[in-house]
Amino acid sequence: MNYGLIPKIHTNQFNIIGGVKTAINSNALSVDHLELLDNNDIKALKNSNTICTTLPACSFFIGIPYAPVKLMMENNLGVAIASDFNPGTSPTNNMNFVVSLACIKMKMTPEEAINAATINGAYAMGVSDQLGSISVGKKANLIITKILNHYNEIPYNFSNNVIEQVIINGVKQKS
Repeated sequence: MNYGLIPKIHTNQFNIIGGVKTAINSNALSVDHLELLDNNDIKALKNSNTICTTLPACSFFIGIPYAPVKLMMENNLGVAIASDFNPGTSPTNNMNFVVSLACIKMKMTPEEAINAATINGAYAMGVSDQLGSISVGKKANLIITKILNHYNEIPYNFSNNVIEQVIINGVKQKS
């Protein structure tokens, strides 16, 4: 029976088991983890609308390889990053730390990592028509940082909270 659910599939965390092909055949919105990829996976992803969601905090916490993001981007695959917040393999919801890991360990530029966390992350959740970028008609969900010379400084502040203000739906949140 069809319940209108859109698949998101976690695969290729510890080995390659054919999950990418299954995800694409199921019209999955995203395929998550992808610490391991082979040429067949990359080829299949190139011909799909499925986005690659990588989870650098999981790799950090349990000591496994980081997803080959540069290889994904060289093959023009969409890449999102997320925290995978859970008590077993990624006990952090700190996206500043996740963005920092993406830069430090997966060699993404700050711009690539911020895009992966925002607009591409929104796409991976199926909400990019409402969230993920500052655009007319989208919800005004923003963070305002403390004074920085450049957004390139964000990954260097992985242990510091650089967020000054949070705005959700256009409303300032209490600190």
